[in-house]
Amino acid sequence: MTIGITQSIRDSLTRTRNAVFGRIAGLLGASEVTGATWDELEELLIQADVGVETTLYLVERLRQRATGEAIIRADALQTALQEELRALLPDPPPCNLGGRPLDVVLIVGVNGSGKTTSIAKLAHHYVQQGRQVLLAAADTFRAAAMDQLEIWAGRAGVGIVTGPEGGDPGAVVFDALQAARSRGMDMVIADTAGRLHTQYNLMAELRKVSKVIAKNVPDAPHETLLVLDATTGQNALSQARHFQEAVEVTGVVLAKLDSTARGGMVFAIARDLGLPVRFVGTGEKMEDMAPFDADVFLEGLFG
Repeated sequence: MTIGITQSIRDSLTRTRNAVFGRIAGLLGASEVTGATWDELEELLIQADVGVETTLYLVERLRQRATGEAIIRADALQTALQEELRALLPDPPPCNLGGRPLDVVLIVGVNGSGKTTSIAKLAHHYVQQGRQVLLAAADTFRAAAMDQLEIWAGRAGVGIVTGPEGGDPGAVVFDALQAARSRGMDMVIADTAGRLHTQYNLMAELRKVSKVIAKNVPDAPHETLLVLDATTGQNALSQARHFQEAVEVTGVVLAKLDSTARGGMVFAIARDLGLPVRFVGTGEKMEDMAPFDADVFLEGLFG
C-alpha cells in the first residue's frame, strides 16, 4: 500500500478520531482502571457506532483480560483494546478477481448510499491497475441513476452500456457482457437498482440480475460488493442484512468514511455481518477510494 493511500485512510478518519477514539485514548491514558472507566468506554464505543452487541463483547473481553492479566493501568488497557479490535478484523481472502478473461463485479446498495460515485471510483482504481473496465448501468428504474453513472464513467475514462428507462436490468447486464467480450474488455462493473416500490421487488430484481450474470459468465459474479453509507451507522447494518438475504454479498465498500464520526461501524460490519470491508471512500475526488487495510485503519483511529 502506497504512502499516499495510507495517508488518505488516516485523513478520512479525522472526524472519528477527534470525536470518539481520541477521547478513548484520553480515557485510557495514565489513570487507573475504575468502574467508571468501563462505563465511559462502553458509552464511547457505542457513540462510534461499534454497535451495542460488539461493544458489550469488547468490554467483557477487556474485563476478562484485566482480571487475567492483572491490568490496573488504563494505558495497558488501551493496548488490549487495540488488540481486541484488530482481532475483529481478520485478514480476508484476496478479492476473487483476475486470472480469467472477464471478471464481473456486481454492486448493490440503497439509493443515496454513495453507490454511483463508488462505482466510478472503483472503475478508476482498476483502470489504474491496467484493467479494461466497462460499466453496466442496470439501475433502469431511476433515469437519474443512468445519467449520473454515464457522467461519472466519462470522468473515470471508461465505457458504459445503458438501456431504456424502465427497461429490463438483466438485458442491460447481458448487453454489457456481450459488449465487453467484443471490445476485449476484462472487467464489467454492474450497477443495480437501490429502490423499487417494495423491498420484495428490489430483492427479486437483484436475484434475477445475478442469475443473468451467472448464466453468461462462468462462476460470476466474481465479487458482489455492497455499498454502505458510513454516515448512517447502524441503519446501514440493517440494510446490509436484507441484501445478504437476496444475493451472496462478498464484501463491503464503505462510502463517505471521511464525512462521519462513526468509523467504528467497520467492526460491527465484520462481527455482525461476517463480511470483509474491501474498500473505503476517503474523499470526494476520483482517486479517493482506498483498499481497506485493518492495521492502517487502527492507526488512523488512535492517531
